[in-house]
Amino acid sequence: MRAAILPVTPLQQNCSLIWCTHTMKGALVDPGGDLPMLKAAVAKAGVTLEKILVTHGHIDHCGEAGVLAKELGLPIEGPHEADRFWISRLDEDGKKYGIHGQVFEPDRWLMGGDTVTVGDLTLEVIHCPGHTPGHVVFYHGPSRFAIVGDVLFQGSIGRTDFPMGNHQDLLDAITQRLWPLGSDVTFIPGHGPTSTFGHERKTNMFVSDHALG
Repeated sequence: MRAAILPVTPLQQNCSLIWCTHTMKGALVDPGGDLPMLKAAVAKAGVTLEKILVTHGHIDHCGEAGVLAKELGLPIEGPHEADRFWISRLDEDGKKYGIHGQVFEPDRWLMGGDTVTVGDLTLEVIHCPGHTPGHVVFYHGPSRFAIVGDVLFQGSIGRTDFPMGNHQDLLDAITQRLWPLGSDVTFIPGHGPTSTFGHERKTNMFVSDHALG
């Protein structure tokens, strides 16, 4: 498995290109915008896209997912259907934030315990509500690697002051669903640099063992 981080939109959201090195088939996770740049990066990597994955319904993460899916004839998988509220607002939120957004209907809503495939890779779907009610995380056990969207960041956690956010749900999702995966798991967050669950358990002022102790 390989992964590349491709920041998009004025909010510098980490779109991820992930691919199977055996088949060279891949997926874009959270293609929120800047589609010409994303398509160029995919071509440069020599990857054949087979789907789009979405962690949650905020505009910087999925504003142009539907546009790209239609253009390339790709299915969209994710997020959890509890984020239908956010996806239904993409046109409206686009005008608010100055980011192009277009409402879409995923080909497959995801639930915790589901799996998604990319080439020969199989990723686990973990439902992690709090930042949004339908937020999901994609986890590849053999690589000890996760794409966590806006659940967790290096040194911080996702905002919960948006509509339908819930701070306690977010803390519970991180500590009960992500930490058990192991301290050696490296993750790509929705914004900013990568980190590991172990580093955040030691140093994150919101969810470290000491902070919650």
